[in-house]
Amino acid sequence: MMENYTLNSHTLLLEGFSVPKQSVYPVFFFFLFSYVFIMVVNLGITVLVFVDKNLHQPMYLLFCNLPFNDILGNSILLPSLMMNMLRPPSERFISYHECVVQAFTTHMFGTTSHTVLMIMAFDRYVAICNPLHYASIMTSRMVVKLTAWAWGSAFVLVGVLLGLTVRLNRCRTLIMNPYCDNASLFKLSCDSVLINNVYGLTFTVVLLTSSIGSIVLTYTKITVVCLMRKNKSLNSKALKTCSTHLFVYLIIVFNGVSIITLHRFPQHTFYRKLSTILFHIIPGSLNPIIYGLQSKEMRKFLLHFLRPKKVSSS
Repeated sequence: MMENYTLNSHTLLLEGFSVPKQSVYPVFFFFLFSYVFIMVVNLGITVLVFVDKNLHQPMYLLFCNLPFNDILGNSILLPSLMMNMLRPPSERFISYHECVVQAFTTHMFGTTSHTVLMIMAFDRYVAICNPLHYASIMTSRMVVKLTAWAWGSAFVLVGVLLGLTVRLNRCRTLIMNPYCDNASLFKLSCDSVLINNVYGLTFTVVLLTSSIGSIVLTYTKITVVCLMRKNKSLNSKALKTCSTHLFVYLIIVFNGVSIITLHRFPQHTFYRKLSTILFHIIPGSLNPIIYGLQSKEMRKFLLHFLRPKKVSSS
């Protein structure tokens, strides 16, 4: 495919997610159903938490960051991806500014997924290891501070990442990806991208090291406390809440590692592209289900919310 070597063109061409012609509509409706499902369940869980005063607890308030992040990340990606699937490859245009916004949101989604799970791990650590001081530590002010840190640190890290990219001159116009991301953007440049590669690698290492390190440290301490106390009731509750949190974290890590691994195999470009899309869809679909079904308070509220309707209908 011939590329237009136009300096700093404001219109880019997205390669998009190409599937066989007979599979376009099945894949399109799969993405559409996934998007609607993600919107409904994440908005539903968020509304439940804010409506029911029994759920106004640090654990649930911190959790609300995940549904908001899933809604934001998928709303930027899936609608444009679905529209491009219905267009011929030669007509999948996107403006440079739209592409930068999409790349910023995509990286914010991935980064905030880690930082939010880190502050949720801290909440579980305090609840299980320092239960007598939990109320005095996890105040409303602390919840706001942790939330601000999760989003603020991600914003700064991603802002620098994209800032280093937008300073570059562009001589290409083809985005070799289903959607815009930082790597696709700086590959449009004919300038040196050494700084971009160094910062990108540092960014990834710092994020993953902090994320994995905090999770390992937190769960090691929680395990030690549970083994020392030998309280079956406490251990059961700790296992339930921690296993839910850990399962969500492992899903995100597995998806991320899959994308990084598939980058090393150019012959599997289709699977790499599919993995980058599923990186948004899978956590967005599973997070509210895992937390919603595991929470006794949320189940009680749902039953209380639905029971009057059943009585009135009868």
